[in-house]
Amino acid sequence: MVVASTNAIPFNRAYLTGAESALMETVLNGGLLEGDGPFTARASALLTEMIGAVATLLTTSCTHALELSALVLDLKPGDEVIMPSFTFPSTANAYALRGAVPVFVDCRPDTLNLDERRIEAAITSRTRAIAPVHYAGVGCDMDAIGAIAQRHGLAIVEDNAHGLGGYYRGRPLGSFGALATQSFHSTKNAHCGEGGALVVNRADLVERAEYIREKGTNRTQYYRGVVERYRWVDIGSSYLPSELLAAFLTAQLEHFGQIQARRQEVWAAYHSRLADWAAEAGVIQPTVPDECVHPAHIYYLLLPDLGTRQSFLRHLRDRGIQATFHYQPLHDAPAGLRYGRTGPGGCPVTERIADQLVRLPIYTGLGDDDLDQIIDGITSFRPAVRQVAMAWGSRS
Repeated sequence: MVVASTNAIPFNRAYLTGAESALMETVLNGGLLEGDGPFTARASALLTEMIGAVATLLTTSCTHALELSALVLDLKPGDEVIMPSFTFPSTANAYALRGAVPVFVDCRPDTLNLDERRIEAAITSRTRAIAPVHYAGVGCDMDAIGAIAQRHGLAIVEDNAHGLGGYYRGRPLGSFGALATQSFHSTKNAHCGEGGALVVNRADLVERAEYIREKGTNRTQYYRGVVERYRWVDIGSSYLPSELLAAFLTAQLEHFGQIQARRQEVWAAYHSRLADWAAEAGVIQPTVPDECVHPAHIYYLLLPDLGTRQSFLRHLRDRGIQATFHYQPLHDAPAGLRYGRTGPGGCPVTERIADQLVRLPIYTGLGDDDLDQIIDGITSFRPAVRQVAMAWGSRS
């Protein structure tokens, strides 16, 4: 038994740029604490420029942004939305709350993204949208998904919770769908503790999105001086974050390059320094296709099986390193069985990788000594049974 290190390394530590307090103090001194003030506008403008969107609306979470997308698309009970089973429950909940049916499709074994080859078989006359998730910020095959959506007249809603700063064929993730959603949870590259955004890439959807986000009123137009008074004009809810959160997020976005530089260094160190060990141990490292640029949001390893994964996590914990698994399949979860359905062929890849995946610590404040400790801890692990067959990691 190895004694745990006194220098415990957490899985995540929320990064502060140093500019957050001053901007939040500006809000406090100004007295305007509710949302849609100058910092909401400032953060929204930064995001719109980064993504190349028509408009970006801050929300209190990515979950709320997803719920907002379902309302903007006017989804009805019985409508279907195709999505990966390998995602967070919020992706499915947003549509199930409207009575729509999440349709779960398997993921690719290389990028762990929605397998575009399985989408068309899951489409029915009730399908209204496709919700791809850019896992770890590595872009889905948006050429293929876009072509399928166009052939069948479907909307695309990108769940881009992982992908801010990522690109597919030189184009920012979040810019491909009619709508996209962002997360600014404290585990994300840029954060405000809890927060999100709805990205709108179609001009005809902006007005309704603004109504719904503002309790179904046209108050945003009132503030612009377009109408003399605001009224209830549509269904809606309260999705606005406060100016304090918007100010915090503004500081993060204005220092995004600084945040990303260190995360990329950590990701690259894992990828190069673990390569020999991974090959010997039968462990699979992340795949990043040539057409993708990732934002270093997640670094994961795929262990040979569940037992080895659990032993590996204990091994790291004993050495003061906090690593963790990730999504559990939605298609066979209790709520997934109740509210959704599974596409043809099931989700065998999702079931397998859910038992094998381990996420390593990756955050901007991770020091070189901590990184060395993590890599030493990992490379000292030897699976009990060597798994030499790794062909499933290819797309064949």
